[in-house]
Amino acid sequence: MRLCIVSETWSPDINGVAHTLSRLSYELNRQGVPVDVIRPQPRAAGNATGINRELQVQRLALPGYSDVQVGLVRPATLRRFWRKHRPDVIYLATQGPLGWAARQAARQLNIPLVAGWHTNFDHYCEDYGVTWLASTTRRYLRYFHNGCDLTLVPTHQQAKALQRQGIRDVHVLSRGLDGERYSPAHRDPALRKRWGVGEHQPVALYVGRLAAEKNLSLLHETLQAMREVRPDIAQVIVGDGPARAQLEKALPDAHFTGFVGQESLARHYASADVFIFPSLSETWGNVVAEAMASGLAVVAYDHAASAELINSGHNGITVPAGNGAAFQQAAVELCQHPADYARLGRVARLRALEQSWTGIAEQFLRYLHQAQEAHHAPASACRIRPS
Repeated sequence: MRLCIVSETWSPDINGVAHTLSRLSYELNRQGVPVDVIRPQPRAAGNATGINRELQVQRLALPGYSDVQVGLVRPATLRRFWRKHRPDVIYLATQGPLGWAARQAARQLNIPLVAGWHTNFDHYCEDYGVTWLASTTRRYLRYFHNGCDLTLVPTHQQAKALQRQGIRDVHVLSRGLDGERYSPAHRDPALRKRWGVGEHQPVALYVGRLAAEKNLSLLHETLQAMREVRPDIAQVIVGDGPARAQLEKALPDAHFTGFVGQESLARHYASADVFIFPSLSETWGNVVAEAMASGLAVVAYDHAASAELINSGHNGITVPAGNGAAFQQAAVELCQHPADYARLGRVARLRALEQSWTGIAEQFLRYLHQAQEAHHAPASACRIRPS
């Protein structure tokens, strides 16, 4: 098996897609599968680590959101690359211009295609005030994915949603977790001291981009309501983005860290007590699993990773998607009961540890073989059909 991954983002970019793809490629390499990568030119010059070879294409940063970029390339360029280094399967981690060009080139070369659903683009249309584009976006995505042999999504909930939209051959590939990196063992008293909290004071944590699609207005309202009932609660916001300045103004007592490295992030998780995550834009949400593995009680919507991993009241708290009042109430009630959030956090870690990256990569490899078989089956059938 020789795999080529096409993506707009790659490690060391800080986002869920880059993290997922780098972990998958690492595990596949351990299993003897060489991985090529096609991606936009990184902001800091250099080659991707842990891969066989790569092709870097022109990069275009999105206006007003320079942290997000798309790749621009002609299909002919990709055809030349794949004629020289032909993969057995191509994995498209983007449906943007780079993904579209790759889809065209792969179909012209008759190479099997697997598409990953990593971003809810139709949801972003609503978050950024272009709701009128949502239906057009859904039609495009249906056309894009139905031109591939398989589509992989991280949750059963997402699979059912895409099937209702008319997307065929949808399968579930969950996400893994490094249970040693994210662990309660990394709790850091010195870090908590910098936050100004004692041993028994609660810390509410949020980790993620600070952008419109993350439902930051509910985050702001929830943290304020928690402080009203627990004036001693510390609030820590890890991440950065275009909405940071506005949120800092709304939460003047919160600790804003910006982006932090993986080692520091693990200490931030483990040094908190409750994880507040109001977003509905995720296809998975690695931060939920990371918080659970770190021993935190998570309050989230019954959506994406939270829907797959949390049994509400047993290893975390979930509320119906979109019910902001219920979300806020759940967080306010939980922060008043230390024994409850400690118990939920202990059980949460046990559930998160079931998400092995090795097992996820093995399942991914089975899907790649399945795509090969599906792609070549019609031609084989024609060859053996009696005259």
